[in-house]
Amino acid sequence: MERRSFLLGAGTVALSQLFVSCSGKKPATLYVQLLKNSIPNQVVNRFSKVEQNTQLKFAPVGQLEDLFKQLQTWQKKTDKKDNEGWHRFIPFAKSGKTTKADLVTLGDYWISVAIKQNLIQSLDVSQLKQWSSLPQRWQELGKRNDQGQIDPQGKVWAVPYRWGNTVIVYRRDKFLQEFDWTPSDWSDLWRKELRDRISLLDQPREVVGLVLKKLGKSYNTKNLDIPNLELELQKLNQQVKFYSSDRYLEPLLTGETWLAVGWSSDILSILGHYPQLSVVIPRSGTALWADMWVRPTGKNSQNSLYKWIDFCLQPRISQQISLLTKTNSPSAQVNASDISESWQKVLLNNFEALDKSEFLLPLPPDTAVQYESLFKKIKS
Repeated sequence: MERRSFLLGAGTVALSQLFVSCSGKKPATLYVQLLKNSIPNQVVNRFSKVEQNTQLKFAPVGQLEDLFKQLQTWQKKTDKKDNEGWHRFIPFAKSGKTTKADLVTLGDYWISVAIKQNLIQSLDVSQLKQWSSLPQRWQELGKRNDQGQIDPQGKVWAVPYRWGNTVIVYRRDKFLQEFDWTPSDWSDLWRKELRDRISLLDQPREVVGLVLKKLGKSYNTKNLDIPNLELELQKLNQQVKFYSSDRYLEPLLTGETWLAVGWSSDILSILGHYPQLSVVIPRSGTALWADMWVRPTGKNSQNSLYKWIDFCLQPRISQQISLLTKTNSPSAQVNASDISESWQKVLLNNFEALDKSEFLLPLPPDTAVQYESLFKKIKS
């Protein structure tokens, strides 16, 4: 998926950070490639004080796609046939040679294919003190079989450190001037008042998925032979002014559209600058995503790797990651008093909506083609 980071301002991890042990011993070095802006400096500084015998070298990368591409490069798995497959839908940036990392950020959407391509190896959670306190939902997200499918009895391949969801963001000022209602669920996108006033993600799984949700189905439906699905998609398409996965907020900010569907990490990062925006989690449920730590194949296990993952899972640290990166925590609840009112609808867990929400799970190739074909058809 083409989720990007829109985070603004300071407090992010620099291109490389080095912390030297004060004990005089040669410290262990942990190389980490992570999604840019997903770990704050404050957390890194705190870890360096607690674990003085570990050097941390960070290499932030702008997009999850590029992190996945780097894993492929290290394993020399990229080839023409692969690029002609599902990769053709993703505009990867070119990247130069880098030191092979001990730990990498990967989105949950990529875990399955990373396992199947032997890009990552399983983790020994017996070395993680915080693992047992992680809610079951988040433990199971990282447990997969050797084909990359979620399996409660499988090995642990990834550990989440922050998460978010797909949300609705709208111009409160426009709605107050024109309407006597505000959006609360996916069905509101079909209201005639919003004709040509909506911007959507340019993603088949997201757009077809929200229509499936409106129809009471799952985001991960494997058979799209569903009555009214194509008709509902066509009606939604008539409402849409703009499709984009990286610029969907621009027409909202300029007033060309009044409502957008997008990723919470993008939207929360700009709310403080645009008080006219409001956010809502659709009450019938939405799509979830998670940023997770994975270990590249071929790298030896080391204590510092597990110390870092465990550190990120500590409730106090996890809460700090959540607050400073405007995302949700898998291991800590954020207090309402710690965040502004505009963020509370998203960062304070709405358990009713969360229970109805889903991760975008890997689909069989023929089903994935169905999503892509249907999406392309209605757009044309």
